[in-house]
This record gives sequence, C-alpha cells and structure tokens, in this order.
Amino acid sequence: MYKVFINEKLIILSNEVQKSEISDIYLLKDVDLEWLIGRLNAGKIDKAILYDDNGEELLPLLSTKLPLVEAAGGLVKNDKGETLFIFRNGKWDLPKGKTEKGENIEETAIREVEEETGVKNLEITDFLMQTYHIFRRNGEYRLKLTHWYQMKTAYDGELLPQFEEDIMEVVWKNDADAKIALENSYENIKLLF
Repeated sequence: MYKVFINEKLIILSNEVQKSEISDIYLLKDVDLEWLIGRLNAGKIDKAILYDDNGEELLPLLSTKLPLVEAAGGLVKNDKGETLFIFRNGKWDLPKGKTEKGENIEETAIREVEEETGVKNLEITDFLMQTYHIFRRNGEYRLKLTHWYQMKTAYDGELLPQFEEDIMEVVWKNDADAKIALENSYENIKLLF
C-alpha cells in the first residue's frame, strides 16, 4: 500500500481492498487520473483507492500515467535537538528538492538542505521513508517521489532562505514549536514525525 497526496487529499494505491472501506475504488490500470484529480480537487470525493491485484506493479503502473520526479530531503536536528523547518507557499515544510543528473539520492538530500537553508556540515544518520505526492507543472500532473533522511548537524551559523525557491523563512524549532508548525504543514511531512 502507498499513500499519495494531492494537496490535502489522499489517494491510496493498494492490492487489497476491505469491504468496510468507505471511499471511491478504481482499477489503477483503467482510471482517468485527470478526471479523478478533478473530483478530488472539487471536493466531490475525499479520498480514492486505486486498486491492482499485483502489489509490485502499483508504483510502476502509476508512473506510466504520471511522469515521475525523484527528490530527496532531510529532517535535520541540531545539537539542541531542534528541527530545521522552512516556510514556503504559506506552509511549514522541510527542505527537499529534485535530483540532478549524476547525483545519488543521498547527495541530493544534503545538497538541497544546504541550498534551501544555508545549513552546513550535515550528516545523514538514517533513512526515514519515501513519500509521494502529485503536483502540476506546466499544465501537466506529475508524481513526486521524495526520499527522506534523518540528518544531524552542529552548524550554528546564519540560516539563509533560498528566496528564488519561494522560501520565506528558515528556523530551528523545538519539539513544542514543531508540533504547532505541523498544524500548518503538508500531510506527507506529518508522516515523517
């Protein structure tokens, strides 16, 4: 099973469907995603289940319908145990971005955190998870697969928001402030916590 978000709406990719599931269920191979996304965005349905009986084919099948964009990012902690947040497009988020040619996923994660926040001396301590969301660029829907890493740093220098990426603020937040920030964040970011 995979959870794919489009804005705050949920699409579940699954090879199992419970009879008690209260959602719209569609065959993944047959569904018109533009139509489905339109229904989700219009509030006509709250969530959808895309079904295929072969669990190993769920993501490959979805990526035949939507171009796949790979990205990586970090949930970064400092020596005080604070978490690094960025504020972009009216929401609290974590630094992440697309993979560049010739880069591996871990290199992408470190580069993107550095570029978007100014934080240096990052060390990956663990792989957390992958998240999925659908976004629209140049009139076309795309599926973004983001690889998330736990990182740590002793950096205590200036935080530098990457304004050209619409990042308005970069801050360290303690656990209480992080919990408040997550109330105004994305569903796939909440999964990391």
